[in-house]
Amino acid sequence: MTAEPHLATPMELRHLAREVKTGLELAIVALAPSNIVEGLASAAGLLDAVVELPLDSPALAALVPGLDARARTALKTWAAWREEHLGKLSA
Repeated sequence: MTAEPHLATPMELRHLAREVKTGLELAIVALAPSNIVEGLASAAGLLDAVVELPLDSPALAALVPGLDARARTALKTWAAWREEHLGKLSA
């Protein structure tokens, strides 16, 4: 028996949206590569739209798990780039 996929709560999505927006702002200021900025921007825009809509709709129930994964991947990519390129500045 497989577990049901976790559907994020509105609060979890709002928190993730804030985290992605902050990452986006920092990536822009740090002159991160465009693929990192665009990944964060895409996730931020979708999260902004999703947090305003009812999560129990079939369309969002299908969209949110992939969006959650996409946003977390964008954040991990940004964190890895930041550590590699900016971590040595603080050392």
